[in-house]
Amino acid sequence: MTILFEERLSDSPYVALVQRGRTAQDGSVLRPAESHWHMVLLRYEGETRFLVVGPWTTTGVLSYPGGAELLWIKLKPGTFLSHLPAQSILNKETPLPQATNSTFWLHSSAWQFPDYDNVETFVERLARQETLLHDPVVSAALQDQPQTLSQRMIRHRFLQATGITQSHIRQIERARRAETLLRQGMSILDTVYEAGYFDQPHLTRALKRWIGYTPSQIINIYQPGCVPGRQHD
Repeated sequence: MTILFEERLSDSPYVALVQRGRTAQDGSVLRPAESHWHMVLLRYEGETRFLVVGPWTTTGVLSYPGGAELLWIKLKPGTFLSHLPAQSILNKETPLPQATNSTFWLHSSAWQFPDYDNVETFVERLARQETLLHDPVVSAALQDQPQTLSQRMIRHRFLQATGITQSHIRQIERARRAETLLRQGMSILDTVYEAGYFDQPHLTRALKRWIGYTPSQIINIYQPGCVPGRQHD
């Protein structure tokens, strides 16, 4: 599948990244595991759907038809919709009911569909109504900031906000960092060191589990002219 898209970072305390794109043709794509909540606006053949997505605890295949227009809103760690239990949306795309041609229902209110340029305003309104919440304990723990809460309470806060544990999130994010390093041209052995894996087999198992590809496959995809030499998965 070919997706033509653009993206931008956000200065919102709730949003990590905003993307918009269009699928050029029918097809499918292997997606990695994902620790963030997403909100997705999908337009196709005159219909509009607003979805709450993830986190995804494993890799999987996503399929889309050609000609679909998409808006992705990637929320920051610890940001979640207050009325949707995190466990209920794990590994799911949850469509929200449409109210009119330009609005959808969320937490007993009708909300205007956002667009690429007004995502921050849309999200801020959700936060003012406490429909969208952010747990600072989650983001602080992931940044290794000192915590006054017990490990049991921190675990509870992670499960409440994300549906998965802090350890699970760290494993996913470490694999994503390793993938980025490989995409940027770093060797497999140097990636093992920089991403903090024990050895090359450890890196290979992690990337296969969380990204869906081995290190050599990632190199071949993003650097097709590169010969990894003796570094094999």
